[in-house]
Amino acid sequence: MQITHVEVTPVDLKLRQPFQTAYHPNIEQITAVFIRIETQRGQDAWGCAAFEVAATGETVESVTDTCLICADRALDLNPLNIEYSLAALAPLTVGVPSALCAFDLAFHDLLGLAARMPIHRLLGGYRNRIQTSVTIGIGSVSETVDQAQDRARQGFRILKVKGGLDPGEDVRRIRAIHDALPDHRIRLDADQAYTVQDALDVARALEGKLEMLEQPTPAADLDALAQVTQYSPIPVLADEAVSGPSSAFAIASQRAADGLSIKLASCGGLRSAQHVDTIARAAQMSTMVSCVNEPALLSAAGLSFALSSSNVQYGDLDGHFDLIDDPTIPGFLLADGWLIATDVPGLGCTVDL
Repeated sequence: MQITHVEVTPVDLKLRQPFQTAYHPNIEQITAVFIRIETQRGQDAWGCAAFEVAATGETVESVTDTCLICADRALDLNPLNIEYSLAALAPLTVGVPSALCAFDLAFHDLLGLAARMPIHRLLGGYRNRIQTSVTIGIGSVSETVDQAQDRARQGFRILKVKGGLDPGEDVRRIRAIHDALPDHRIRLDADQAYTVQDALDVARALEGKLEMLEQPTPAADLDALAQVTQYSPIPVLADEAVSGPSSAFAIASQRAADGLSIKLASCGGLRSAQHVDTIARAAQMSTMVSCVNEPALLSAAGLSFALSSSNVQYGDLDGHFDLIDDPTIPGFLLADGWLIATDVPGLGCTVDL
C-alpha cells in the first residue's frame, strides 16, 4: 500500500470548564495535532497527537514540526508493515512521543480498514466494553463533592480525584466523596506531588475508601515510589513514571509499583503500549489504560487497546469528555460509565476537519 499524501493539522480545543492539577494551575484549552493519510487506493486514515507539556516537555511547535518531518518520511513507507514503518519513524520522534503515536494510530487505522476489522479485535479481542473513571479536578471539599455527585448523576461509578497540593485536604475530600457516594469506586491521583511520608499517611488514612493511589511521588524517583508501594495498604500505580517499555521494565524490576498506567500519547502509540503491557503481564502487575486531555480519536485507540488485553484491569479514558468542538465523531458508545466498542473497521472514527 502506497501513501500518496499526509496532512498535518493543529487544532485548538477549549474545555467546558477550567481544570486544575498539582502541576497545572488552570487548564482551559489544549492543542491536538491531527494527521490524515491518503493512500493510492483512495483510503483515508487518521491519527492524532495530544500531549502534556509538564509531563513530556513537548510543545505545539515541536509536535507539529516532528509530524511534518514524519509525513515526508512516510511517503516512502508501506503503512501495513507497521513494525518496519514505526521503526523507521522512531529516530525522528525522539523526545516527541505523541508524534510517533499519531502515525502509529494512522497506520493501525489503515490496517483495520484493509482487514475490515475493528482494531480491538485485530489486537486481541478480549472483550467489547470496559468501565472508565471520570476525573475530578482539585477544588474545595464542597466543590469536589458537587462535581462527584454531578458525575454520578451522569451514570459514572468510578471517580478519579486529582490531588497533591495538600495531603490533609486530599484525605478530607476523599472521605467526603465516600460519605456522599459510598457505592462508588474512588481513585486518587497525586500527580507526583507527595513525599513518601505524605503518601503513606494518605494511604493509611484512606484504607478501605480508595481503590488505588496513582503516582504519589516524583516520576524520576523510583526508590521513593518503591517505598510507598512496599508499605501502602492501597495498591499503587505508576503513571508519569511510565514513558515506554524501558521505564516499564525498570519499574517492574524494582517492584516499584503494583501496576502500570499506559497513556498512548505519552508512550508512542499502540505498538509501544503492547510492549509495556507485556512487561506488566510478565511481572504479574496490573495495567491501567489512561489518557491526557485528548480528542475522542485518541480515546478510541486507547479503548481499542484496553479491550484487547486481559491484563488491563482499569480504564481511565475520559480525556475527550469535556472538549468543545472536538472534530472526532467516535464510533464507540458511552453508557452509564461504560465505553462500548462497535464493529466499525479501524479506529471506528470519522474526523470533520
